[in-house]
Amino acid sequence: MSSTTRRDLESGGANKNYNNISYSAAPTSYVYDPEVHWTSWLVPLFVAVNVVVFVVAMYLNDCPRKNLGFEGECVASLTKMGALRWDDVVNHHQAWRLVTCIWLHAGVVHLAANMLSLVFIGIRLEQQFGFVRIGIIYLLSGFGGSVLSSLFIRNNISVGASGALFGLLGAMLSELITNWSIYTNKAAALFTLLFIIVINLAIGMLPHVDNFAHIGGFLTGFLLGFILLLRPQFGWLEQRRPPAGVRLKSKYKAYQYVLWIVSAILLIVGLSIALVMLFRGENGYDHCHWCHYLTCVPTSKWKCNDN
Repeated sequence: MSSTTRRDLESGGANKNYNNISYSAAPTSYVYDPEVHWTSWLVPLFVAVNVVVFVVAMYLNDCPRKNLGFEGECVASLTKMGALRWDDVVNHHQAWRLVTCIWLHAGVVHLAANMLSLVFIGIRLEQQFGFVRIGIIYLLSGFGGSVLSSLFIRNNISVGASGALFGLLGAMLSELITNWSIYTNKAAALFTLLFIIVINLAIGMLPHVDNFAHIGGFLTGFLLGFILLLRPQFGWLEQRRPPAGVRLKSKYKAYQYVLWIVSAILLIVGLSIALVMLFRGENGYDHCHWCHYLTCVPTSKWKCNDN
């Protein structure tokens, strides 16, 4: 398949447009056009799948009134449909739960909050970078969140797309960092994004919220952003066919290559170590005694359950 065909498929048929770069008639002439976007269809599809799965869960539960909040009571049905549970993953070799759990939700509020966040975050990212890269980040971040969650939470089930959503937030942060030189008002954008991330992670410290899935998804997406969301530097985009003997500028800056390599190594090594620890039955708290504060901070208003 030619490179042009691949671009057309990923952009949903947008002819000769690739990641906000408009190709002119000359094959070596590039003009940066921030108004060109991919067609977003994968994120709406993800939303539709989540809603359909939730409707099926409601039907199987036959108890819609029990699914109106974060604490859905039909645990048996969620477990049967693929909720994340340490015993099933490790002792019953059901590793597929690390992926299926991100399509399940505990209630209407849980579903609505996650899907609204996915629409606001995911559609913009897919328009800018295409469905392939955003789909990879979403799915791998959800997987990474499930792995970290399983390392620490053994006695409860876990469901929800929050890990994947935090992965998109992490990718937004790393994308801003790795493409720092091409942005304006970048300090304000960085502060705003960090504020949103910190607030959401802080909410994860409330009871009954799986913040380990959030953290695992965020870290996975953060590293993937350095790998998948690079933008070419302006010097490369603006260059025309150079005279003989004139050296072309590099497509990416040196620090972008460094971040790409370091992130790829950290991602592969980190996921490999986490998976080995998980399937060996190791408990994350044995290696991090204070980590329980990352998912729940006890106060006079509530107590934290033993995970």
